[in-house]
Order: sequence, then C-alpha cells, then structure tokens
Amino acid sequence: MKKLSVVIPVYYNEGSLPELFAELMRVEDILRRSRGIELELLFVDDGSGDNSFVELMKIKQIRPDTCVVKLARNFGAIHAVKTGLQYVTGDCFTMLAADLQDPPELLVEMADKWLAGSKFVICVRESRQDPLLSKAFARLYYGILRLTVTKTYPSGGFDLALMDELLLPYLQRSGKNINISLFAFWLGFEPEVIYYERRERVHGKSRWTFSKKFTHLLDSILGFSVVPIRIISFTGLIVALLSFIYGIVLVFNASVNHVIVPGFTTIATLVAFLLGLIIIMLGIIGEYLWRVFDEVNRRPEYVIHEVY
Repeated sequence: MKKLSVVIPVYYNEGSLPELFAELMRVEDILRRSRGIELELLFVDDGSGDNSFVELMKIKQIRPDTCVVKLARNFGAIHAVKTGLQYVTGDCFTMLAADLQDPPELLVEMADKWLAGSKFVICVRESRQDPLLSKAFARLYYGILRLTVTKTYPSGGFDLALMDELLLPYLQRSGKNINISLFAFWLGFEPEVIYYERRERVHGKSRWTFSKKFTHLLDSILGFSVVPIRIISFTGLIVALLSFIYGIVLVFNASVNHVIVPGFTTIATLVAFLLGLIIIMLGIIGEYLWRVFDEVNRRPEYVIHEVY
C-alpha cells in the first residue's frame, strides 16, 4: 500500500485538532478503500502554550502510529514543518495547516493527480474568507513575488501542496530562512493546479502576525532574488549621474554667467536625501548579510524536546 505523509505544524490549535483529526480519518478511509493509500500523520507541536499537546496525545492514543514531535519552544511554522519533513517516510507528502482553513478533503483530489503521474500538485486559492487587511497584504505579497522572483507564481498563492518523495531531499536540505512553498515551486517541477476557496477560520485566532508576515516577505524576496541589490546599483548610478550633471550646471553658471548660486538649502536637502538613501541601502545589504550569517553560524534550526 502506498503512503501519503501529512506534516501538520501545531501552534495554539487545541480547538481545531479534534475536528481536524476526524476529517483526516474520513479522508484516510476514502484513500484506503478506493486508492490504496494510507496516511502517515506527523504532528509538530511548535511550543504551544494551550492544551494542543494534550489533544495531540489523545490522538496518539486513538491512533498509535501517529507521530507527535514536541519542540522545546516556538520556532515558527516554517521550522516546525522542516522538523516534520525529517520524519517523512511516505511515497508522497504534504503540509497541512491545523486551523482547518485548508480543507483536508483536498488530499483525495491531490492524491488522484499524483497517482496519475504528477510529481507536484498545488492548491491555489481562488478566494479567501479572511479580513480585508489580510487580503490586501496577500495581494501585495504575491504581486511582489511575481515581480521579483518568478512571473509564473500563482497570483492567489498556495500553502497546500502534495509532492512526490523525489522533492523531499531538496526541502530537507533547504536553508533556515526559506519560504517552503516558493522553494518547492522554484525547483522547477511543472505543477498540477487545483483551485479552491479557503475556509473562514472558526477555531481560535490567527497567530500569523503582521511582523511574521513581513519577515516571511523579506525571506521570500531576499532568499530567491537579486533584484533588491540591482535596484541599489541602479539607484546609485542614477544619483551619481544626476549629481554629476548638477555639478556641471553649477560650474557653468559660476564661470560663464558669473552667477553665484545660493545653494545651501538645495545642498542640505540633497545631503539629507542621500543619507537616507544610503541607510536604506545598507539596511537591504544588512538583511542579506544576516541571512548569510544565520546559515553559517551553526545555530540549530529547531530543538526537539521529545518524539512520541
């Protein structure tokens, strides 16, 4: 029997876990009976401060072959997924959010496309039942990705994807500050696309704060694109050219027309502008350097407290 591994990062999801498990059992029953596929469930408790771990252990009692990994503290959803990927043994695998906004029944349709020969199946959101601000940020985020990283990235984005075991080693060895979905798409396997509507969140509240979203945006751009550095170079070239032309005009007016240009205000404004520009440029370079440092300083990406 073939095996589909499902990695589920858990962070303050005690309310949704019983329902999620029930839905996964229904999905597994369908996959077993009609597709000859069993599920390997891999839950990663990312330092939850609620009773999520208690709920996970209840699931473990009901289904003993479920794997529950408890991290020492909260390391973030990406690192929790990377932890779970180390324990995948299936013929194919996927990452599923524990908040039930991505319907687990999509696993059946994805499995069908995998059985038909697709190595990479993605579920693209046609619409999302999220707050207006979240929708606006998502539109901006995916627009920037399409502009700076890859033009073919789905405009609605995707988090839910089923991948063949062929892709697993690449994701396991990926860097610390990485967007897993974007990285999988970047590998180059032609994706089979399934469109769906993202559910409204019912249980708990999202812990995906604006600061986490902004960091994720930076990781996505700086981890896959040289565009910010090239913008810096192009801006420096334009500023240098304009400064050179401005200097020629000043010299010409002073020597030919004998016009003394009272330029203190202009110079002060230009100096302030250029200093601000330099600080921004140094900040962008610093972001790149920090990611290089974070990769080479041998700090662990996650710390496992216990595996059950």
